[in-house]
Amino acid sequence: MSTKKLSVIFAGTPDFAVPALEKINLNGYEIKLVLTQPDRKSGRGMSIKKSPIKKKSIELGLPVFQPEVLKNNTEAIKNITSKKIDILIVVAYGLIIPDEILNAYNGHIYNIHASLLPRWRGAAPIHRAIEAGDKETGITIMKIVNKLDAGPMIMKEKVLITKEDTTEILSKKLSELGSTMITSLLNNIEKGKVIKLEVQNEEDVTYAKKINKLEAIANFNDSPEVLCQKIRAFNPFPMINIDFEGKSLKVVKAKIYSKEIKNKLATGKLYLYGENLLLKLTSGVLKLEEVRLEGKKTMIASDFVKGHQVMKINSITP
Repeated sequence: MSTKKLSVIFAGTPDFAVPALEKINLNGYEIKLVLTQPDRKSGRGMSIKKSPIKKKSIELGLPVFQPEVLKNNTEAIKNITSKKIDILIVVAYGLIIPDEILNAYNGHIYNIHASLLPRWRGAAPIHRAIEAGDKETGITIMKIVNKLDAGPMIMKEKVLITKEDTTEILSKKLSELGSTMITSLLNNIEKGKVIKLEVQNEEDVTYAKKINKLEAIANFNDSPEVLCQKIRAFNPFPMINIDFEGKSLKVVKAKIYSKEIKNKLATGKLYLYGENLLLKLTSGVLKLEEVRLEGKKTMIASDFVKGHQVMKINSITP
C-alpha cells in the first residue's frame, strides 16, 4: 500500500530557496501554494522583476501568492490558513510569519537557516560568517517560533569555509545542502520517524545583522586579513569599494601581498609594482586580482591598469 505524500506550502524568495523548492517538487510532495515577496523594481532600468522563486514556481506550474505583508493582513492569513496542508516550509522568505499562521499548522512550520544555530541568527548569516573569519558554517533546520531564528533545532550539518569562498559560492553550497536536508526530513516525517528537537543555547547566540551599503566602503585601517574577509563576504553584493579617479572601484577579488614593502606609500592609494596592482593599508598591503570600475564590467587587474593611470613602484626597497 502506497503512502500518501505530504502536502506543503513553500515560502521563499531569493535564489537560495530555489533548490529546496525544486527538490521538494521533484520528490513528489504536493505543493499547494508558494509564498514569495511581491515583484520589485530593480536593475539600472528599474524594471519590475519577479523573484527567483516566482520564476521557478511558474516554470513548475505551482500556484503563487505574493502578499506585501502578513502581519495584521487578515485576508492574506485567511488565504494561507485555508489550505489544508501538513507542513509549511520557509526558506529566506523575508516576511515574519504571524502567530495566526503558526497556530494554524500546530507548529509544523520548518525553516532552512544558513548557519549553525545559535550562531548567526538573522538576515545575513553567510556574509557575517565569512566576514568574521569563521572556519565552518552549515545548515540548521528548525521549527519556527515567534522569536527570530530561535526555534528548536531538528537537523544540523557543517560545511567548511575555504579561503576561496565568497558569499555567492558558499550560498550555492549551502542551498544545495539545505534542499537535501529538507527532503530527508519530509521523508522521515512521512515514515513516522520520531523527530528529535534540540533547544538552542541562548548564551551562544550571535546575530547576523542585515548588510548596509555603507559597510562596503573600504576601511584602510582594517588588517589585510580582515579586509580580505570582507571582500569575500560582500561578493556579490554590495562589494567592497574604494574611490578611484572620483569613481567607485569595486574590489572583486584580492589577497594579502606577503612581500615586505619598505617604500613610504600613502594609505588608501593604488600602486603598480611589476604586474601587481597593490592597495596600501595602514598595516599592510593587498594585491587586487579582479576589480570593477563604476559602470564597467569586471576586469582582471592586469587589464584594468592598461587603461588607467596608476602610480608605479620601481622597487620595494627604500
